[in-house]
Amino acid sequence: MPAATPNRKKPLILVVDDQPININLLERKLQRENMDVITAANGKECLEAIGRVTPDLILLDVMMPEMDGIETCERLKKNPDTNAIPIIFITARSSKEGKLEGLNVGAVDYITKPIDLDETLARVKTQLRLQEIHRENIELQKRLGESRRTAAVGAVTQGVAHNLNNLLGVAVGYLDLLKTSSENPEMVRRSVALIDSAVDRMIDIIRQLSTIASIERLPLQPVAVQTLLDEALARFREEFKIQSPVIIRNLTPKGYTIRTNSEILESILGKLLINAFESLPKGVNSDGKVEIEARLDTSEDDTPRVVLQVLDRGCGISPEVADNLFDPFITTKTAVGRGLGLTMARHAIRNLGGDIELLPRPEGGTIARLHHPVS
Repeated sequence: MPAATPNRKKPLILVVDDQPININLLERKLQRENMDVITAANGKECLEAIGRVTPDLILLDVMMPEMDGIETCERLKKNPDTNAIPIIFITARSSKEGKLEGLNVGAVDYITKPIDLDETLARVKTQLRLQEIHRENIELQKRLGESRRTAAVGAVTQGVAHNLNNLLGVAVGYLDLLKTSSENPEMVRRSVALIDSAVDRMIDIIRQLSTIASIERLPLQPVAVQTLLDEALARFREEFKIQSPVIIRNLTPKGYTIRTNSEILESILGKLLINAFESLPKGVNSDGKVEIEARLDTSEDDTPRVVLQVLDRGCGISPEVADNLFDPFITTKTAVGRGLGLTMARHAIRNLGGDIELLPRPEGGTIARLHHPVS
């Protein structure tokens, strides 16, 4: 386990390269930008260095003797003590396949040789900003703690402001990168796409906040359970562009209907479905790994209700957030601007007179269970 890193005002960068000239150039450039630098000549030395001190970011050469950058990155990502450290690959490979190989093992970015020092610095600064944003978000979650349960509105307000600031930070970071990459069309396209994504997330947060604030009585109309399931899945596929097969089991009587707001209930199921797909391990075929089930239940107070369940075979419920799953902006994802889905789902289903719970699935994964009144 890496040693605890003392509080530092300067970010610490680990440069790993078997070419001394590259190490010297990067070391001088980063130190001039008020960053601390430690170095390693190969993957083995990299792992040894991280055993002594935890860097804020690693610049990792791909082609090295003894242990190359790909294997080194894989080992770091498999270790829970080091898997959050961002890694930028330095590679001589210019092919798309070579770059994708690095990104697929967990690198956050790549730099091609010969090294452009200004571009490298811009990419390092952007990743450091993103890491700081993520740490601030985690710290916010810890600080709110119990107060978030008793002051939901205040927590949502603080969370919205914090996440909007985070997303603005992402946009500003990639604008900085654009300034130094204006002659690189590929980098310009990539940066613009990421800025566009951040703006879309800000718009989505504002839209969801407006929904939470709404106190209008929801109009209800009868809808067949089978129709509801089919249309919810179709809406989910259209919104999230996920076409993987989803198993649907409708155990209610044929043609069974409930009075509900189908627009709201379809939206709730969509949020639970995207959570289910995002929980699946990367690289695993998702076909048949997510299911929707509907059944009648009278186990509570002999009151009939329809139970709608979304079941997955993903990573399960993290102990870090198990007690705060429905609090606003609680999430284990590193992407900023996330964490309102379950808050929105519970708010909406309670407006319909029902409730929601998340349970561990005995065979692995999670069950998201909605209870909806029959009448």
